[in-house]
Amino acid sequence: MRWRKWEDLPEELQIPEVREYYDILSKKKMSLKLKRIFDIILSVVMLVSMSPVMLVIAIAIAVDSPGGVFYRQERVTQYGRIFRIHKFRTMIMDADKIGSHVTVENDSRITRVGSVLRKCRLDEIPQLIDVLVGNMSFVGTRPEAVTYVRMYKPEMMATLLLPAGITSEASILFKDEADFLDGTEDADKVYLERILPEKMKYNLNSIRNFKLTEDFKLMFKTAIGVVK
Repeated sequence: MRWRKWEDLPEELQIPEVREYYDILSKKKMSLKLKRIFDIILSVVMLVSMSPVMLVIAIAIAVDSPGGVFYRQERVTQYGRIFRIHKFRTMIMDADKIGSHVTVENDSRITRVGSVLRKCRLDEIPQLIDVLVGNMSFVGTRPEAVTYVRMYKPEMMATLLLPAGITSEASILFKDEADFLDGTEDADKVYLERILPEKMKYNLNSIRNFKLTEDFKLMFKTAIGVVK
């Protein structure tokens, strides 16, 4: 996680609405370095320990439906950089080309194995790879699709000062957003106009109050939520 000088940020981030958040984080550069060190160590430990589980899941996906094991959609992370996220594929091949970028409850594109993986959040295990290489962090704003980021309001751009994350306060509170979107005529529109703004309130607040101890608390809450 390399912290940039203000003048080295992409032009779309050098705006007054982002400056407040930049100044807050600039005072916590040591904590950000420790955050990155923690991400590297824990992601290595988890990838090694969970490799047998990942192998079993990969085989189940391959047997269940045609297509690759991983889902590699383009997402946006720190400083607006685009990367291809690692997730276990839970939908039919090319699902994002035949429907919304968000998933609704009882989405017909979800496979049998995919349904189980989603309920247990096992489809997100491969994101440990993204954490290890620096595209993501354990805690941070969930990485959005490029098309959604292009519609961000100015203040929302501040979330791109840090790497995208596997979990966050917003992702915990909105873990059942698929239920809310179920039955809507335009899931993308509802997500952009109603859900995303609410999630961003929590994401921006987490930047204002960034502390490593808060990251640890969120990871614990996420673990408890998965077990439940």
